Amino acid sequence: MIIRKRYIDEINQLANYFPVIGILGARQVGKTTLAKEMMKMFEKKVIYLDLEKPSDIAKITEPELYFNLNKELCIIIDEVQLRPELFAVIRSSVDEYRVPLRFIILGSASPEIIRQTSQSLAGRVSYVFMHPFSLSELNNADRIKHHFRGGFPGSYLAPNDKISKRWLDDFILTFIERDLPLLGLSASPNLTRRLWEMLAWQNGNLLNSSMLGNSLGLTHHTIRKYIDFIEGAFMLKTIMPFHVNLNKRLVKTPKVYFTDTGILHRMLRIENYDQLRGMSVLGGSFEAYVLQQLLIHKSSDTEIYFYRTHTGTEIDFVLTQSSKPLCAIEVKFTSAPKPTKGLRQGIEDLQTKNNYIIIPESEVYPIAENIQVAGIHPFITQILPRL
Repeated sequence: MIIRKRYIDEINQLANYFPVIGILGARQVGKTTLAKEMMKMFEKKVIYLDLEKPSDIAKITEPELYFNLNKELCIIIDEVQLRPELFAVIRSSVDEYRVPLRFIILGSASPEIIRQTSQSLAGRVSYVFMHPFSLSELNNADRIKHHFRGGFPGSYLAPNDKISKRWLDDFILTFIERDLPLLGLSASPNLTRRLWEMLAWQNGNLLNSSMLGNSLGLTHHTIRKYIDFIEGAFMLKTIMPFHVNLNKRLVKTPKVYFTDTGILHRMLRIENYDQLRGMSVLGGSFEAYVLQQLLIHKSSDTEIYFYRTHTGTEIDFVLTQSSKPLCAIEVKFTSAPKPTKGLRQGIEDLQTKNNYIIIPESEVYPIAENIQVAGIHPFITQILPRL
């Protein structure tokens, strides 16, 4: 069993102050397992309610009364977005009896959770965003398995690749046919699958909403709305271009990435790692893998952008704080990288002093002035914490 220590430590810290803790993340990412593990650690007694379980739903037919009768306990509510009317009752209950660790709410839908809590629980809640397994939680020797299968526990921990792919296929089917409609996406499952498959081929590239719309018979506004639903369920990530105070003609379209490479590879119907290595999507796949590790390990005040000009200068990722570039990152699936002209020009434009080429496996070493090469593992464990 892989212990999610970073999340346990974060929740334990928040539990000493906040009356409500929200644990948000994609379906099957391990939120319920984490919450049940935390139940054993708290000094408070804990009640666990699953809002997909009829018997638990029946317990809170009168939620105000139920919460008042159990105000000395910590109440964990799983899949809370299924009952948005509970947020106002939780707020009222907290205001009447405000002590740390009254509620832990688990949710798989960021927009709905944020919208409801911003109206009802502002100042009372702190969020923990839970990701699939990160490389730092695993043995670095399993990087290839992690890259190909992705970080969802059900896929990564499967006994073999066949079972892993079966789990991913089932996850995709449930996500399209059940989860997205529950979030309010009105598109048919067939259309959603076609869109998601087309996005898989755009992974790591500029988002072409008009092309997608023309192919599916939809407006580009509708395409963006559907993408927002998928991103809100933590399955896509759009990265915006960096363009602060630069007198250049810059690309303004976002890039789109899958947040889990296991899901990406199943949508592309890639059967094994050797097949992936021979395909043109390899570079985008590794970019998505690196991005996911950056999102997990970056500090909360660090933002991730990309940089691209109309003349062809391009940098895969730019890390910033307070709109100031910290470092430029180029991602290459190679063992012998070389700084490109575009990278050098981008560094000159951004005036970043610390710049990196991230590759699958390598110690950290300088390759040019202000540019170092680093394998993904040493970058996230040694370099990123110091930025």
